[in-house]
Formats: sequence, structure tokens, C-alpha cells
Amino acid sequence: MRAAVGAAIAVCLALVPSAPVLAGAIAPHRALYDLSLASARASGGVVGVQGRMFFEWGDACDGWTVQQRYRMRLSQAQDDEVEIVSSLASWESKDGLRYRFALKKKRGDDPEEEVRGSARLDGQGRGGRVRFTRPEETRLDLPRGTAFPSAHTIEVIRRAEAKEHFFNRRVFDGSELEGPIDVATFIATPRPARGEPGRPKGLLDRPGWKARLAFFPSGSKDPLPDYEIGLELLDNGISSDMLIDYGDFTVRAKLTEVEPVRGGGC
Repeated sequence: MRAAVGAAIAVCLALVPSAPVLAGAIAPHRALYDLSLASARASGGVVGVQGRMFFEWGDACDGWTVQQRYRMRLSQAQDDEVEIVSSLASWESKDGLRYRFALKKKRGDDPEEEVRGSARLDGQGRGGRVRFTRPEETRLDLPRGTAFPSAHTIEVIRRAEAKEHFFNRRVFDGSELEGPIDVATFIATPRPARGEPGRPKGLLDRPGWKARLAFFPSGSKDPLPDYEIGLELLDNGISSDMLIDYGDFTVRAKLTEVEPVRGGGC
């Protein structure tokens, strides 16, 4: 399971001339999601999912900060339960050109994996470089048109407001050593603002759009994605309930709590 699941939720992601204008409308927030099994193929072997995901998108004045943690237990028909734990912390400059990341993940009894590093783009629409410091010192080039996660989310909102329904973007989130992934985004018709009982109107009583994001390995010729995320994205950057489709099974992430996060006093 990739940490990109949470990032795509923040995906959730750059190269947008109007991004600084939109950035002022983003609502720094923290949210809690319950994870459960939505559906599964009999051949896939997964019979149950339980877990929680914490997500926080903060404003550090000079950039966006993301904290994302999840703990998920998979029940499998032929094997024991497997627990997957992941935590991601990142900082991204508001111009979308600099990015720092630290990821830890563990699956069952396997040793904990750690990925850490920083990335920089040479300019809007240009390529750049990544420097990994964990698990070992490695450098990687980023192709032209690469975006970082928060900038990509802002781009999704910009294109949705412009009534565009589809676009592709190469996104680097630091969750894998292989480099960026290709994200195909489908945006459905908008829905008006509507309040939800028991949830703060200031955060969730906003217009938004249903969207579906398909994630492919960079340069893949396979028509099927590694996984897909369906969600409702509000115009302030908050994602409500999500469906994460891995092919053999689908995980539901249900928003249970959301609250504002104070900015950095800019």
C-alpha cells in the first residue's frame, strides 16, 4: 500500500499560474477517516478491512505542511491478518517548486521502511531533481511537467472551477524510490454547497466536485492503473468520503471528524 493514497487525498497536487490566488482559499484542517472494506473479489482473498487515517494540511506561511498517518488491518481468507502502518510528513513551497518529505511504513512483521529526502523543480513547467537521504543516498531527475502533491490538489480545483473534466499530470510525492507517478484525473459535474448534520458548516458547507484519480507507474503502457481513488473534493481542499480501489478490493475512507487548523500567523 502506498503512502500516495493519503497524498493523493491531499490529494491530494503545480505548475499553475493562478495557484497563488487559489492558495488563499485553501482551508488548513485536520481530518479523521474510518477505513473499512467496501467491496472485494472472491479471487482476491481480502475479506475484511479495519483502520483509521489521520490527515492534516497546514499553512506554514512559506509553504504547505502535510501530516498523514494510517493504521489498517487486512483480513485475508487464507492467511493471518496483516497490519499496515504508515506515516508521512512533508513540506511544500507555495510556488510548487520545493518539496521535503519523510515517510515510514511497515507491513506485518517486515522491517520498517523509511524514505526521506528533498526535491526541487527548476521553474514552472520545468524538470528538477530529487535527493534521497534514506534508505540510502540517491539522486534522481524529475521530468518536465512534474508536480508535487499540494500543487496538484490546487490544480484539480482550478481545472474543476474552469469546468474542465480531464487532465493528466506527473506527480512526485516521495513515497517510492522509483520517482514520479502518472495521475489521470476525471472531474464530474459540480455539486452546490450543502451542510451536513453534526459537521462544521464553515468547513464542509462548500461547493465541490466528484472526482476520480487513476495512478499509473511513470511511462506505463498498461491500460489499467495500480489503483484509483474516488472522492468528493471541496473548493477549499477538503476531501470527504473516499473509495480507494486496488482492483481486487476497495477500501472506504469515511470522514468522521474535521476541524480547522490555525495558520502560521503570516
